[in-house]
Amino acid sequence: MSSQISSNLVPSHDVNTSKENRHLAKFRPSFWGDIFLSSTSEMEMDAGTQQEYEELKQEVRRMLVANMDKSSQKLHIIDAVQHLGVAYHFEKEIEEALQIIYHHHCNPIEIDGDDLYTTAVRFRLLREHGFDVHCGTFNKFKDENGNFKESLIGDVKGMLELYEAAHFQLHGENILEEALSFTTFHLKLVETTVDYPLSTQIANALKRPLRKSLPRLIARSYISIYEAYGTQDENLMKFAKLDFKILQHLHKMEINKINRWWKGLDVATNFPFIRDRCVECYFWMLGVYFEPHYAIARTFVAKVTCLVSILDDIYDAYGTYEELEIFTKAIQRWDTDCIDQLPDYMKLWYSETLNVYKDMEDLMSKEGKSYRVQLAIEAMKRQSQVYFVEAKWLHENYIPTMEEYMPIALVSCGYRFITISSFVGMEESITKETFNWAFNDPKIIRASSIICRLMSDIVGHKVEQERGHVSSAVECYMKQYGVSMQKAYDELYKQINNAWKDINEEFLKPTAAPTSALNRILNLARVIDLLYTGEDAYTEVGESAKTSITALLIDTIPI
Repeated sequence: MSSQISSNLVPSHDVNTSKENRHLAKFRPSFWGDIFLSSTSEMEMDAGTQQEYEELKQEVRRMLVANMDKSSQKLHIIDAVQHLGVAYHFEKEIEEALQIIYHHHCNPIEIDGDDLYTTAVRFRLLREHGFDVHCGTFNKFKDENGNFKESLIGDVKGMLELYEAAHFQLHGENILEEALSFTTFHLKLVETTVDYPLSTQIANALKRPLRKSLPRLIARSYISIYEAYGTQDENLMKFAKLDFKILQHLHKMEINKINRWWKGLDVATNFPFIRDRCVECYFWMLGVYFEPHYAIARTFVAKVTCLVSILDDIYDAYGTYEELEIFTKAIQRWDTDCIDQLPDYMKLWYSETLNVYKDMEDLMSKEGKSYRVQLAIEAMKRQSQVYFVEAKWLHENYIPTMEEYMPIALVSCGYRFITISSFVGMEESITKETFNWAFNDPKIIRASSIICRLMSDIVGHKVEQERGHVSSAVECYMKQYGVSMQKAYDELYKQINNAWKDINEEFLKPTAAPTSALNRILNLARVIDLLYTGEDAYTEVGESAKTSITALLIDTIPI
């Protein structure tokens, strides 16, 4: 990789490019205006509410650790706690409970709950938490011809859970492929015939299964669903609502501060050619981690994501080839002495980027973790290098082969950069070894990057090619193999599907990195699935972005 990047960084003098040869994109303006700039004060719960919140938390904890006659009862409590978005309070208790359930699963004589619903929930939760359970557990739901039994069609809740479980499949698990096909077909048939709230659960699942959904959005939707069933635990219900309200207020304060920083850059004047997506960048990182103890990490990576979005647009939509050569070299040097040689519009980006990283380095040095920021800087340097490779391809009207394209494109999509950046402000479980692992192209980061790159290319390539843009995976594949656009789509979707299986495999214990690190990578893949299914909701300010941001950062939940 490094040799390929280095060779492409050699200046080209054989092609003269006018300083005015800019591929202007005319991006849509920000949708949000100043809505997130209004002052948000610290949320102070009164003493009574604070005490109630802590008491409710302890009640939920007692439920999770209580001995129960049937392990299936504990399964359903864990499932509800996760759906309602409060599992982060009880990670130890959930892990210990699932360890016991896994022991029972491995000893069939001790297992209870042999129905489809319970079997599927148990399989999904155990797989989700890294337990290597065998998909053969679903063979009992097949008939003598090897097909899923027709009697299952009447068990709608069971089919819904089998559908969700099937999205945790690994490579070669054909029974889960069959289960997905079977349940998708029949759930679509009953979606409009069953009553609320089951109808909403089915609609949500068919649109986006749990494995591909952001935990905050699951919680936002499930709070009303859980309440509507009428069989909910009142303590858990109230705790979930209070917790959502507290976190939403924290997130509103964060986005307010980041918006003020963004406004201070005077983007409209200094970078009129970019996608003004500060709110979307914050939402993206909120998808990566929402928990309050990640506030510092989230704020830092939200800022650098805003900055790398500007950087992407400088390389893609404004900078001339000559300017980009100088710019790339300056970023490699990472030195304020380089600023004077840059065009004015690049100077502000350069100085502000160095400031953001310096501020984080000062903070991390107090904990003896300044090395983390240095590694994040290396990731930013690498990002600019691959952006320049793509600029060179465009400059020379070169369509690379897939073998040339993918190693560069999997870096330029930004997910390795964001993953490494997301680790900077995290807890002690993230070590130097974790950073070294992330830099060495592990399977799960590669899989997340494949999902990011290919989904983005599929929905965005037509518009990009109209304005002048480096070839996407779609054009590269079509040219190399002489196939139609639809054939290229089909192949790329296969690669996306396989990448999700790779992610599932990487969560099985023992894991190559801490689960806290793996969850960041999984959540990045989930954000892409949300924003790039059927549209480029980031670039085009699409509905999936607007509705999701509104749900998490504007609309409130009545207590």
